[in-house]
Amino acid sequence: MPASAHVAPDEIRDLFSRALSEMYRAEVPQYGALLDLVAQVNAGALAEDPALRSALACRGELDRLSVERHGAIRLGTAAELFTIRRLFAVMGMHPVGYYDLSVAGVPVHSTAFRPVEDAALGRNPFRVFTSVLRLELIEDAALRAEVARILSARRIFTPRALALTQGAETAGGLDHAQAEEFVREALETFRWHRDATVTLSTYKALHDAHRLVADIASFKGPHINHLTPRTLDIDAVQAGMPKHGIAPKAVIEGPPRRKCAILLRQTSFKALDEPIVFKAEEHGSGDGTHTARFGEIEQRGVALTRKGRKLYDTLLATARRDAQSMASDYDTVLAEAFQAFPDNWRDLREQGLAFFRYSPTEAGLAAAASGQMLAPTVDGLVAQGYLRFDPIIYEDFLPVSAAGIFQSNLGTDEQRNYRARSNREAFEDALGAKVHDELELYAQAEALSLHQAWAQLGIGHGSSLNRHGMIPTAH
Repeated sequence: MPASAHVAPDEIRDLFSRALSEMYRAEVPQYGALLDLVAQVNAGALAEDPALRSALACRGELDRLSVERHGAIRLGTAAELFTIRRLFAVMGMHPVGYYDLSVAGVPVHSTAFRPVEDAALGRNPFRVFTSVLRLELIEDAALRAEVARILSARRIFTPRALALTQGAETAGGLDHAQAEEFVREALETFRWHRDATVTLSTYKALHDAHRLVADIASFKGPHINHLTPRTLDIDAVQAGMPKHGIAPKAVIEGPPRRKCAILLRQTSFKALDEPIVFKAEEHGSGDGTHTARFGEIEQRGVALTRKGRKLYDTLLATARRDAQSMASDYDTVLAEAFQAFPDNWRDLREQGLAFFRYSPTEAGLAAAASGQMLAPTVDGLVAQGYLRFDPIIYEDFLPVSAAGIFQSNLGTDEQRNYRARSNREAFEDALGAKVHDELELYAQAEALSLHQAWAQLGIGHGSSLNRHGMIPTAH
């Protein structure tokens, strides 16, 4: 098949994310109410702030706002992780970042499958936070063996989904008919099944080990447990949820409200208590309930450099320590702690705390065309008004926030001190690939923008300069 007949991975991803959203809306009615609320809040934010609308349009983020989602699934085995990587690759999604959630008492480690190129992110930035169970963190040896047995017997991908994935790898893509079939077949992996694959007594044993173990090991597949739309004002969504019959969690995860949003803020509503039909056993009923799927909303800000992340982590740790020691309101303590984090774009850029995308201004292009002397550094060009800088949106996740969402929506705040910690090497072995370093991706995006701006201004033939005249790095 000629490559020209192939459907672009970006289009397949767009088809899949829209189909998944429709399926989840049918399965979880409150998700539809959440989408309506987020749409109202976003429309209001854009109407009230023309500068925000203009900035989003300039950065190419306005069109993607209405389709932006992230989902989350929980896998059970290395084989499932290996195959899901192949399936996501057909949609142009690649593993970015390694997240060890065992440090928060959650027996999984994770990555995020997402597009990695700017053009692909602009088309549809759909992401799936994908976790896999760490069997070694189940302390009971007999239960650990039983979980391994249960998981080894299930098949979470349809035969046709596997065949189409293999076909895409062999041929270099899928045609339109194959792409549509691929989307239908791939959806089956993410579909909810109320029929459990274990008995109620086994489910309870898994649940006692950890609620997440029960969620992963008791069902036919890794049902999508939430889909998260992006809002421009998460505080307004948090306040508006009760009016739509939705009970939000008490605390918004992440940094406090700021003029210049950084990283990621998330909130959610409680998981559904869903009826389950368990496998029959000699004694006891086969009916029960399971709590796992929930609603989540996020507000995204600028991606922080390594220096910025270090400051963020320090201030967040300080706020949590002070809130506990002083028994104070967490939001107030958090806001006070983050006063030490600059809250304007100029300082964030000049102090090397965040990543930015650079482009020539009309004045800069005119000056270059007229032969005017231009400053030899980025700082100088910005000062001249010849170079603009726009925040690079954060496309990834926060380990602490992810763990907080996991805990709150499993209906527990339990903490377990697992002796095992980060095991990135084992994760990548199971994945069959290295995960991308998200900081390097942002640094590359910033560097590319400088290359292009330098070339447009005719300076140094596109030299690799950052604002100090050096090759950009992840700081």
